[in-house]
Amino acid sequence: MVASNLKQEFIAESPAPFIGRFGYPDINVGVLSAPDNAANVSDASLYDAPRIWSANNYNIPNLVDIRSSLVNSRTNFNVRDVLNAGKLSAKMLEVTQDVGISSKPVDIEVKLKKVPTPKLHFFDISAPMGPAAPLKNLTETSNPNIDSRVWKVVDSYDLKAQDAINELYNKSDSFDENFLSKILSVGMLGAKTQRKLVPTRWSITATDDIIAKQLITEIKDFPLYDYAAYFGSYLGNYYLILFFPEVWSYELFEMYSPNGGVPEGKIQYSTDHENYFGRKEYAEQCAGGYYTVRLGILEKLKQLKRQGSVLALRFMTDEYSVPLGVWVTREATRKSVSNKPIVFGSKELLFNYAKIFAKKKFGMELGQVFGKSRLLAGMKQQKLVDYC
Repeated sequence: MVASNLKQEFIAESPAPFIGRFGYPDINVGVLSAPDNAANVSDASLYDAPRIWSANNYNIPNLVDIRSSLVNSRTNFNVRDVLNAGKLSAKMLEVTQDVGISSKPVDIEVKLKKVPTPKLHFFDISAPMGPAAPLKNLTETSNPNIDSRVWKVVDSYDLKAQDAINELYNKSDSFDENFLSKILSVGMLGAKTQRKLVPTRWSITATDDIIAKQLITEIKDFPLYDYAAYFGSYLGNYYLILFFPEVWSYELFEMYSPNGGVPEGKIQYSTDHENYFGRKEYAEQCAGGYYTVRLGILEKLKQLKRQGSVLALRFMTDEYSVPLGVWVTREATRKSVSNKPIVFGSKELLFNYAKIFAKKKFGMELGQVFGKSRLLAGMKQQKLVDYC
């Protein structure tokens, strides 16, 4: 629940920045913090830790309680203000940047223009958070903990942002996509004259996309995988992920599975797809979830040292009662592909299994979905070309 004893001035630890998008390029820039450790967590980093939440199977009430405790203390900047220095307001921006690149939460002193109004904010891409209020002043009360490898890419003004992200991602598990998206969002990567603030929702998807494109390049050199099916879930989001021994391509179907199942032919779905050569346009239908699921799948293929065509089927159930952000789909995918697969001797056996499983588990007839699949249609066309 959102804390009711909110204050206009407080000292807290900030685990993350939050960069808004409305009014772009003049946007709200803030830091998230929980006054008086409102959710009573053992470590302030747990206020913004999707991988830890998933690893410890945090449930929806846990997560809402944790995130609703976060106050967004914000002020307005132009996205290009990262290039300015010397202004009093720029000091608040510098604190926000320190929060974004620090490996641990930063101690801050916050003075707001008014007491925040208790309110819980939900988003489709980023994790929820509590109230927001305009900043009067923001100062650091301790030095941020910044890894030397992070400093190296931040100080490399001739290094492209995507190269910096991949360099850090490849160096250590401590630099996960959540951390890297924060560095990108506070405008600390890329050529010096091109650096700018990036809204949080955009930086999340951009980071997933950047890492995935590098992984795609790597897995294309691997031999083909088998006919295989993985299944798993997290927070009411279930994934049946089908692998085919073909060159890389990927398609996601997102379907809602209410209690009682779905009448035949009535499946409502969103879908996006890419072939071996990728896609240039944003995945409009599945949005950020497209990129999170793709990342989880590619991480698995790299682990296996295989490539394949992958059809991912998401079944959203009534258990997923409130939106928590696309980190849920990323972690649900990772959980799914970490389970033991079922390997099949043919495409037909894989299809039959998927149809029977979806009917039994979710009351869904997958024939309609398979018939609309661009990935499966592309595989058939490829076979025809191979025999010509």
